[in-house]
Amino acid sequence: MISGDFHIHTAFSADSEADVHAVLNSAIEKGMKTVCITDHWDADYPEKYEEVLFQFDSEAYVRGLETVKKEYAKKLDVRIGIEIGMQPHLGSFYKELVNQYPYDFVIGSVHVIGKDDPYYKDWWDKYTDRQMYQKAFDETLSNLDQIEDFDVLGHIDYIVRYGRRQEEAYSYERFCDILDEVLKKVIASGRGIELNTSGWKYGLDFCHPHPDVLRRYRELGGEIITVGSDAHKPEHVAYDFKRAEEVLKLCGFTYYTQFRNRKPEFLKI
Repeated sequence: MISGDFHIHTAFSADSEADVHAVLNSAIEKGMKTVCITDHWDADYPEKYEEVLFQFDSEAYVRGLETVKKEYAKKLDVRIGIEIGMQPHLGSFYKELVNQYPYDFVIGSVHVIGKDDPYYKDWWDKYTDRQMYQKAFDETLSNLDQIEDFDVLGHIDYIVRYGRRQEEAYSYERFCDILDEVLKKVIASGRGIELNTSGWKYGLDFCHPHPDVLRRYRELGGEIITVGSDAHKPEHVAYDFKRAEEVLKLCGFTYYTQFRNRKPEFLKI
C-alpha cells in the first residue's frame, strides 16, 4: 500500500487556499502515514502573469511547518519540501534557495517554457500541440543540464493537460527520443521521477508521466520514484493512490520512494 503523499500544496502556494491542518487531517483520514508539503517557488515567473507570484516567505514557511510537524508527531509523519519551477538560467539561484533550509525533499518541475506558462491558452495559438509538447520536453532537458539541486523531476508530461487535443497528440512513441534522453539523464544523475496522479484528476486517462514512460524509466534502470497527488485542496490528498499502486506494479516496480533529509527511502508497495 502507498502510504505517503509527496506532492501537496497549501496556502503558501499562490494557486492554493488550503489550510495545512485541513490537508493533514485529510491525509490521516485517507490512511496516509507520511506526507510532504511541497509548496511552489517559481523564480523569475513571467511578468505578463504578474497577478500571480509563486513565491513565499521561506522563514515563515519552514518555521510554520516545523510547528505543525511537532503538533502531528503522534498521528502523521510530516516532512517539509518545496517544488521549484525550473528554468535553465536559474541553477545558481535554486542552489542557494534550497540549501538555505533543511528541506526533506525538492521537486524540480517545468512550469515555464520560453518565458510562457502553458496554463494560459494564448500560448497555444502559436503552435500545434505536438510542437508544444516537443518544446516542453526540450526545455526539460535543458533544465536538467543546468539545475542540480532537486531530488525528483515532477510531472514530466503535464504539458499534455493543457493541449487542445491533449492525449490525441501525445504518446511515448511519438516523443521517445527526447523522453529517453530526459530519463537517462535523470537516472545518470542519481535522481528520480514522480508518479503524479493529477492527470486523472484533470480528466486525462493517464497519470503523469504516462505509464509507458514509467515502464521505460524502469527498463532503463530507474529506481527512485515518489508518488504525489499534487493536491491543492484537502479532498485531493492521496487522490487515486490505489490506481497509482496498480500502475506501478504493472510497470515493474515493487517499491516506491519517500525522502527524508534529501535521502531516498524505499518502501514496498
